[in-house]
Amino acid sequence: MTTPAPNSSSADTEALILQLRRKQGNWVDWAMACQTLQKSGMSPQAIFEGTGFEPIQQNQIMVAGQVYQSILGGAVAEPVLEHFTARGSDSLYELRILSKDDRAQAVQFIYDQGLDSEQVRDVAKALKEFSYRHDLPPGFTNHPGDAVAFSYWGFARQTSDLQARSRLIAQGLRFAHSAGAREAIEKLLTDFAVVKAKTAPRLPLFRIETDTDVPFVVPMVGQWPMSADVFQAVPKMEPEGAFGVVKSAGEQAWVPVPGWQVVLTAQDAIAFLMPFNELPNQADSTVSETVLILVDRQQQAWDDSSYFLVSDDSGQLAIRWFDTDPGMPLLGRVIVIVRPKKVLDEAYTQELWQIDE
Repeated sequence: MTTPAPNSSSADTEALILQLRRKQGNWVDWAMACQTLQKSGMSPQAIFEGTGFEPIQQNQIMVAGQVYQSILGGAVAEPVLEHFTARGSDSLYELRILSKDDRAQAVQFIYDQGLDSEQVRDVAKALKEFSYRHDLPPGFTNHPGDAVAFSYWGFARQTSDLQARSRLIAQGLRFAHSAGAREAIEKLLTDFAVVKAKTAPRLPLFRIETDTDVPFVVPMVGQWPMSADVFQAVPKMEPEGAFGVVKSAGEQAWVPVPGWQVVLTAQDAIAFLMPFNELPNQADSTVSETVLILVDRQQQAWDDSSYFLVSDDSGQLAIRWFDTDPGMPLLGRVIVIVRPKKVLDEAYTQELWQIDE
């Protein structure tokens, strides 16, 4: 059946809805009709109300239809293709996880073995896992039958219950294609050693509980002294999402700081480094360390309890406190000055055995 383009008329849309409602054609036609209707702007729920095809069914046949299209063009024998065209949507849907080449081989294998969709799900998983291997296991080939047989061989080795183990061996022998694969599986009939399956490790999950657990990334201007033009040229940062993802263009530097409330409430935070003794009222200080200055460029309203950045006569930045409104442009308020963590012996903390339990 020929389906109309996405910009189809209302008459074409009604024809497709009628086709689905009456279930005219085969499942491939239905998949194409659902896809065309969705591309034309109809929601899955609207299609369901007009045709009776539930959204989950629409998705299943459309995905199966994509798999079907990938095995056309001579990759599969005509009798096999006719079989899956008539009643193969459930099985083809399970093959969505395979590559195009693996799908063609799997379709032929499924047809030859007469497998139903439940069995196809296990086959598809076995083929996918087998495709991850760089080298073929001893005795096994890359034939789909050997790939499935290898899966049962592995399950059988991990099973201690003799009855269950025998069933798995029988399944492996059923699907084994090569003599080598059959021989490897038959060895399990006399070798009763159980190879314990390795359990997957626990995921290293950590839930953020407090604001201080989240480093707040701030644009870094550079080292003091600097000009007001350089300070104002840094673009405003726009964190996105629950984790505050920051997108950067160019060679902008960034620095992480703890998620303190004063930082989180800043609307346009920016940071730069400054020697401690160049801070206001610290000219006579003997402290020889560099501190991190955080400034909110959005806060430009004067108050007598804060320090502000201003531009002096030469265009250089200066940090000033004013007891009265200075009547000059304020470039931002200093919100926090961060001193580095004090470590008495950096080499000491690098030794794992020195860390307290």
